[in-house]
Amino acid sequence: MTETTSGRLAGRTVLITGAARGQGEAEARLFAAEGAQVLLGDVLDDRGEALAKELQLELGQERVRYQHLDVSSEQDWTAAVETAVSAFGKLDGLLNNAGILRFNELVSTPLDEYLAVVRVNQVGCFLGMRAAAPAIEAAGGGTIVNTASYTALTGMALLTSYAATKGAIVAMTRVAALELAPKGIRVNAICPGAVDTPMSDPANAFAGADGAPALSPEDAAALAAATADLYGKAVPLGRIGRPEEMARVALFLTSADSSYVTGQPMVADGGWMSGVSIG
Repeated sequence: MTETTSGRLAGRTVLITGAARGQGEAEARLFAAEGAQVLLGDVLDDRGEALAKELQLELGQERVRYQHLDVSSEQDWTAAVETAVSAFGKLDGLLNNAGILRFNELVSTPLDEYLAVVRVNQVGCFLGMRAAAPAIEAAGGGTIVNTASYTALTGMALLTSYAATKGAIVAMTRVAALELAPKGIRVNAICPGAVDTPMSDPANAFAGADGAPALSPEDAAALAAATADLYGKAVPLGRIGRPEEMARVALFLTSADSSYVTGQPMVADGGWMSGVSIG
């Protein structure tokens, strides 16, 4: 069940990518509960369709749809925007959430792995903004929220490809905010720290370019424990973030509550970027 909400997105239509699980799922649930008409986009069709059906039963058939969306495909983006407009009459919000993460040393990163991250994270965000902006303008304006990362603003070992793409997202967000402001479109970015989602699971983040696990179950479990210990020590709030917390940041940036905010990378990292805690 969704949490008690106040209808802050009533009358809005929002397309959310990577919506089948993790942070995107939390955002889809919250946005729908807040009154939005939501188009869920993902490549995980079984999970995405199941979530759409669940929300349709809870909130109404006409409020939620699922659409297969490979964010690296121009054709898929065109189809998704057309579906949103045909199903809901307009599109006035985009949440670029889809992303992948690969841990690897700079000198050990194969070009194919690097480019795979670029295609999803960076190219996907670019294509999404390019495809959605005309429809959002036609609706009278609205919002675009891009999911970047705190690693776009500071360094973290083993994340060359991921940090590069997230830095590009912050840069694109600022340029898009300048260009789209006269069209009534606000563009902002969320910069999460570590968030407890399948993407950040070491078993997935160390997968090869073909998606096959690169760690044994035992090694993955040991790394997960070590990572949790790291977050407990390095993050001032003492824990990893939750998808629902990022969803609330996305809601703020999509709703009228942030009506004078555009071009901003909003950091939500439990204080990780604030510095080093001693003691």
